[in-house]
Amino acid sequence: MHAEKKQLVAPGELLAEGPYFAGENTYRDGTKIYSARVGLADVIGNKLIVVPIKGAYVPRIDDIVIGRITDIGMSGWQVDICAPYPAMLPQSETPMQRGREMGRRDLGHLFGVGDLVLAQVIAFDRTRDPLLTTKGRGLGKVTSGRVARISPAKIPRIIGKQGSMITMLKNETLTDIVPGQNGVVLAVGKNPDQERIAVEALYMIEREAHTSGLTDRVRAMILEEMKGK
Repeated sequence: MHAEKKQLVAPGELLAEGPYFAGENTYRDGTKIYSARVGLADVIGNKLIVVPIKGAYVPRIDDIVIGRITDIGMSGWQVDICAPYPAMLPQSETPMQRGREMGRRDLGHLFGVGDLVLAQVIAFDRTRDPLLTTKGRGLGKVTSGRVARISPAKIPRIIGKQGSMITMLKNETLTDIVPGQNGVVLAVGKNPDQERIAVEALYMIEREAHTSGLTDRVRAMILEEMKGK
C-alpha cells in the first residue's frame, strides 16, 4: 500500500497497487487503485475504501486558523482545528522567553484546555499531524469576541472579491472579523449586540452563498438589526 490506514487522501491520490479490491469511494486504473473522494483511507481484508469527510478542512501551509486547545503535553498543546487530525502547537512555536524550561502546569497558564487560539499552519503533508505557530502579529489566545462555525468551502464567499464582503461586514457591524481558513470565524465588537449581528450575517452568507445580490441583502439585514443598538 502507498497510503497508510487512516491517512487523509485527496481525489486521484494513489492508494495501492497489486492484489487489492477497489471498495467504496475508490477506483481502479490498471493495477493501481486511487481515491475518488477526500477522506480517510482504510483497508478491510484486501479491500481498499475511503471514508468520506463531509465539509472537512484540509490544512495548507500558511493558513490562518482558529482552534480549541484539547490537551496539554510536556512540550506543547493539542489543538482541534476542525480537521481530520488534531494539530500540535509546540512550546517552541509560542512567543515565550527563550531558553526557559516550562512544565505542564506552566504551559497550562499560557493556554488552558478549552482556550481558543488564533494560529498559523507551518507544516502539514497528510502523513503527520498539522503543526501550528502562534509567533506572529495578532496570533495567540482569543480573549474576547464570538465565533461562527462556517463550512470551510464558504470562507472565500465570506471574504468576497478583493475583500469586498468582509470589509462591508466590518464597517456595518462595527466589529473586527477574523476568518479562519478552517471555517471558524471570530467577530470582536465593542458590545455583544454587534458581535451577535455579525455572526447572524456570517450564517446568512453561508446559507445564501449561491445567490445573487447577496451583499445588498446582508447589508439591509445588518442595518435593520443595528437600529437602536
